Amino acid sequence: MSANADFLTFWGSDGSDETCRVREDNAVHPFDLEERTALFGEAIIRFAKRVPQDAVNNRLIDQLVGAGTSVGANYCEGDDAYSRKEYALRIGTCRKEARETKFFLRMIATSEPLLKPDARILWQEAKELQLIFCAIFRKVAPDRVKRPAVRKTKPNTKH
Repeated sequence: MSANADFLTFWGSDGSDETCRVREDNAVHPFDLEERTALFGEAIIRFAKRVPQDAVNNRLIDQLVGAGTSVGANYCEGDDAYSRKEYALRIGTCRKEARETKFFLRMIATSEPLLKPDARILWQEAKELQLIFCAIFRKVAPDRVKRPAVRKTKPNTKH
């Protein structure tokens, strides 16, 4: 199975009308990242309030809200950074928090299958934000981007 097929299998592909809105129906993505991340954080909070509370979900809710709202908070801090290094650090944190948000959305969707369609919409927005912050990070800190290590192997002379 391909990665895309795994994604669709997990999240489902039904076009459910009952969804969690990240932006207005006919609105395009806001170009203002501060506003976009704030809207995302608000959507995460609204979603978290709908998750039934129990021992497992309470931990997932705490982690989701923490990660989902800190994307915007770290972007605001980065936007006010005094140096390029500080900016890169905050953007790198945004990237990590967006990835963590995707993880906890998936865990909640596993714990509460009825919320999977709404979690899928938020997951997609978290993925888009992560990709945006990855691109920004690559531009502001090209020397800090993880690249796969090239492994040099010695030819096996023993047979």
